[in-house]
Amino acid sequence: MKPFHKFLDHTADVFFVARGNTLPELFEQCAFAVEETMVNMEKVKQKSQEKILVEADKVDGLLFDFLDELVFFKDYKQLVFSKFDLEIKEEPGKYALTCLASGEKIDFARHEPKVDVKAITRHLFEVTHDARGWKAQVLVDI
Repeated sequence: MKPFHKFLDHTADVFFVARGNTLPELFEQCAFAVEETMVNMEKVKQKSQEKILVEADKVDGLLFDFLDELVFFKDYKQLVFSKFDLEIKEEPGKYALTCLASGEKIDFARHEPKVDVKAITRHLFEVTHDARGWKAQVLVDI
């Protein structure tokens, strides 16, 4: 299966589902969806890199915290990303993520801003694994 993400109809917020064969593929697709919600990702150049480190007891908590970090970088440093080099390790009792995210400061003229993501929500948030790979559904508060 080719990794993907797609947006689903939702009345007030942005709702998407993503799939990947591996956890890094799934996390990358979710990151693309969050960034794509905010800007035209094709216009984001890879001028700088930020290292993102996240640990959690469960994989859904790891994804939630990772996506929350992307919103933090947008709010605190006005950074958006277009490339994610991810590594996820499963250790006894926890998951650890290391991501090198590449992007640049928001350029309102060039990046064609869409909506401002306020937060990742726990409502409808889910990560599952089946015979086809990994799947996540995420509701983004705008």
